[in-house]
Amino acid sequence: MRAIGLMSGTSADGIDAALVEIEGEPGNYQIVLEGFVCVPYANEAREAILDACRPDAPLQQIMALNVLIGELFAEAAGLVCEENGSALAEVDFVASHGQTVWHQPEPFAIGGQSVRGTLQIGEPAVIAARTGCLVVADFRPADMAAGGQGAPLVPFADYALFASPNETRAVQNIGGIANVTYLPANSGLGKVMAFDTGPGNLIIDGVISELTGGKLRFDAGGALAGQGRVHEQILAELIEDSYFATPPPRTTGREYFGTEYIGRVLVRCAKENLVQSDILATVTALTAESIALAYRDFLEPRGHIATVIVGGGGVHNRALMQRLREALLQTVVKTHRDFGLSDDAKEAVAFALLGYETLHGRPANVPSATGAAQAAILGKIVLPPNFNREKLRKIGIFS
Repeated sequence: MRAIGLMSGTSADGIDAALVEIEGEPGNYQIVLEGFVCVPYANEAREAILDACRPDAPLQQIMALNVLIGELFAEAAGLVCEENGSALAEVDFVASHGQTVWHQPEPFAIGGQSVRGTLQIGEPAVIAARTGCLVVADFRPADMAAGGQGAPLVPFADYALFASPNETRAVQNIGGIANVTYLPANSGLGKVMAFDTGPGNLIIDGVISELTGGKLRFDAGGALAGQGRVHEQILAELIEDSYFATPPPRTTGREYFGTEYIGRVLVRCAKENLVQSDILATVTALTAESIALAYRDFLEPRGHIATVIVGGGGVHNRALMQRLREALLQTVVKTHRDFGLSDDAKEAVAFALLGYETLHGRPANVPSATGAAQAAILGKIVLPPNFNREKLRKIGIFS
């Protein structure tokens, strides 16, 4: 099957689109990345997304944004085909994670009941109508309905791509939020462990945006953090946050490490009269140290990690990667590129693989990672108008 995986993360900096060829079944996949693009959001669209990640965001705004993101995702799907010299008609399906605006793994009371939920927007019916492709989307709710946290879902792909019979590995994604997949040597999917270690680029990006009045979205290459000095006392206070001591399964997002958290960090730094570069150095160190702390507390007791494989936007932050290597002196730190893969495309590829499993009627959550009571077939299938029934038979559903 040829698929397009679409993903937009917590940082809301752009849409990742991966054109992938997938063959085989669990334990024997052949996955080829044919093309990849990252399409940045225009400033107005990004601001609308971030504004929608508030508990009091107007319903009309969420509704309109759901359609807009669907349109933008469809454009990204067309672009990755165009840049690869392919046509959307040659694609068997599109798998869309959407854009998370609210993730609530902890229960809250409403209507006399206790419920949990998650909301990813980017209307799949719009993507289907614009691309003419079958779309698999909205992957997280099925895991939550089975008692899980709805995240992380990428461990299924991490296991397929990086598991080793010879050494224990950790696959560390550093997007807006940082998450890890623990892959014990020579073990099955049921032994995989995964959780959100904490903030990735989210706080770094938020701090630099506040400090520059929105002129900068991120610290390119970690250049500004690299010029500063870490304030160790503030770092020690930040790492005492209760989230970092919470045992897995655990997930987090902008709801916890968002605007209010960033504001508190900036107020604390102002009390010490820290300059811009020192603030950035300190919050960059927080990401690295929180990752290392999670390994020491929850992973290393299960078996020494020989190799950490890092992917996501954080790979390009040299100050962050240097601090991470210093914090993991007993472990070899590599990137996806060292394994012949793109450092940026893995999550988009992962959702293409999840969609592939959905269309084959196979579960693709990892209960040992999400805390679900059972395995679940993920996602919802949306057909475009006038979809070719012959293609349905090729895909193997509704035949």
